[in-house]
Amino acid sequence: MTGKRITDPDSSSKVSYVSIGQKVIEAEAKALNAVAKNLGGNFHDAVSCILKCKGRLVVIGVGKSGQIGRKISATLASTGTPSFFVHAGEASHGDVGMIVEHDTVLALSNSGETQELVVLIPVLKRLGIPLIAFTGDTSSTLAKSADIHVFTGAEEEACPLGLAPTSSTTVALAVGDALAVTLLESRGFTEKDFAMAHPGGSLGRRLLLTVEDIMHSGTDMPTISLDASISEGLLEISRCGLGLVVVIGNSNNILGIFTDGDLRRMIETGLDLRASRLEAGMTRECKTLGSRALAAEALKLMQEEKINALPIVNKNDQLIGVINMHDLLRAKVF
Repeated sequence: MTGKRITDPDSSSKVSYVSIGQKVIEAEAKALNAVAKNLGGNFHDAVSCILKCKGRLVVIGVGKSGQIGRKISATLASTGTPSFFVHAGEASHGDVGMIVEHDTVLALSNSGETQELVVLIPVLKRLGIPLIAFTGDTSSTLAKSADIHVFTGAEEEACPLGLAPTSSTTVALAVGDALAVTLLESRGFTEKDFAMAHPGGSLGRRLLLTVEDIMHSGTDMPTISLDASISEGLLEISRCGLGLVVVIGNSNNILGIFTDGDLRRMIETGLDLRASRLEAGMTRECKTLGSRALAAEALKLMQEEKINALPIVNKNDQLIGVINMHDLLRAKVF
């Protein structure tokens, strides 16, 4: 099968493409500026209504408005406002049963006349569910039927045909973001709360992961007694592969650590390794960290002290684990 060879556009075409793109962005920016200036009492009422909601905020839409609604719902859910999305078409065929007492509905339709949404209005009224509407027509059926109407229209679409939802969907998305962030601040939603909703993200790992979650413990923890020889210490370091061995007393109290670095320093000073005990080269004053400390704290301490591993202790300062830089790398704490 053969086809036409696509050639690179000439420079004048490139300028034309950029010009079209700029016009689209400028048109959408103009629409955003207009809605920002007129964002007033109704937006305030929408925020107040959602804050009073004892259930979930159910976002409903269809088509492009539905796709914007999905994103708004996802943003709300991840920033402290329980929310889920329902496709308007599916809602009228049974999924409206997902909406229960104490919920609030946010419906999106630029025209405000989307039939799949309009047919739901009597059902929501009968259930006593508060209805917030985002539309671009204040005189539409949805706008007039809503308990609270927020205007999300645009004077003109960025599409030159005036048909494809462009400026209007951008405005609806921006107002949705404004709603989510206003609710976030009103609820006192914190960075830690955000991490709880994003446990798989880098922020979640930094704010939720503790050293206890990733430390080596039990037989995977390199330990040795004070009277051990250098060779015994090296065997224990090699067995666990953490670059150190922790020297402990009878009560699991830490007496010191012996690291690869300590071994190098012993060699440099000319000590007889065969005749010397581990005690002669160990570091007695070593840094430790509590088991409930965040992995991010371990990273910070290691970087500040220029060390690659840390003994982990309980509240009685007894050794319960060891963590090293590779553990933090694997956990993606960086």
